[in-house]
Amino acid sequence: MDKLYIVVPCYNEEEVLPETAKRLKQKLNFLIEANKISEKSRVMFVNDGSKDKTWELIEQLHREDPLFTGINLSRNRGHQNALLAGLLTAVNYADVTISMDADLQDDINAVDKMIDEYYNGCDIVYGVRSKRKKDSFFKRFTAETFYKIMNFLGAETVFNHADYRLMSKRAVEALADFKEVNLFLRGIVPMIGFKSSNVYYEREERFAGESKYPFKKMLSFAFEGITSLSTKPIRYITFTGFMIFVISLIMIIYFISRWAIGETVSGWASLICSLWAIGGLIMLSIGVIGEYIGKIYLETKERPRFIIEKNLSDDEQE
Repeated sequence: MDKLYIVVPCYNEEEVLPETAKRLKQKLNFLIEANKISEKSRVMFVNDGSKDKTWELIEQLHREDPLFTGINLSRNRGHQNALLAGLLTAVNYADVTISMDADLQDDINAVDKMIDEYYNGCDIVYGVRSKRKKDSFFKRFTAETFYKIMNFLGAETVFNHADYRLMSKRAVEALADFKEVNLFLRGIVPMIGFKSSNVYYEREERFAGESKYPFKKMLSFAFEGITSLSTKPIRYITFTGFMIFVISLIMIIYFISRWAIGETVSGWASLICSLWAIGGLIMLSIGVIGEYIGKIYLETKERPRFIIEKNLSDDEQE
């Protein structure tokens, strides 16, 4: 049987971590007893610079049960970098990895179907939310709009899929070849191109603690993903600029014709509105282009995406 590692990024999760560990242990033991995975399978928690006792709890879980391992990042690097750190570390030990959040909203029973799809030849299996009934209307609307806008602007993603997915060893090794600093794994993983499938589940309410993705952060995350994966925003700016130029030519012809027949052109309000509209568009365009230049600046520095301070899995290699 293949060795499975479940990778769980954690940031200030001391409230939910004990229950998460309990449920994941039950799931791994069930899969081991069913001869679906190796008895050397593990849960790997990734502490992303938590300010609470998350890392102390991970160390305690490791001491009490070798089923739990963990890595501690030197500082907070964000969810995507923490997840990548876990995947690139786990691939040294595992044949297959499954990434999921620590908040217990992802149905861990979907792991069974993911494993089945893996043995059927899939290198990547996406966990896709089938329903959002327990989300508020605002949360559901903004989340679904998020995926639609992302795809429209060229950041191709799997609709209603976050970061709950299975990846084979060779899929993670292929992911390691993507060297960009500005990470958006939901858009990068589909680029790998290996055989994939979807497993559907219902999203539950958060067991404890607070959401790490409020609306403001979701907007920032969406903008990060779009500018990291697509140049369509710049193309749209170019197209808009061209259209404004065409309209300006038409307006010049119109005003000259009015002047030629002796009719004066009045209307300071329309003039001022036009100036504000064009000025705003110019500022917006400069801002979007600046985002791309900023990303180029960060990429050229080739700074490490994460630094691992401690790896509790090191003793397994001795």
